[in-house]
Amino acid sequence: MLEKMIAIIEEQLNVEGKEITLESDFKKDLEADSLDLFELVMALEEEFGVEIPSEKLESFTTVGSVVDYLKENGVEI
Repeated sequence: MLEKMIAIIEEQLNVEGKEITLESDFKKDLEADSLDLFELVMALEEEFGVEIPSEKLESFTTVGSVVDYLKENGVEI
């Protein structure tokens, strides 16, 4: 399922071809702004059937931080 998440990140942030790892920083490595992150969260909510409060956006600095949140909320990654 991690591959699915990476595919969503590539599509939402338009970063096809960049290496995406758990350590990838959304702002530094993937050049995402706050609107990009909001749209990404909406796509993840739809794909994985989980609700992510908007106040959590600021805590999502890396791909791994999103994966950790999803795991903590019962999503199998």
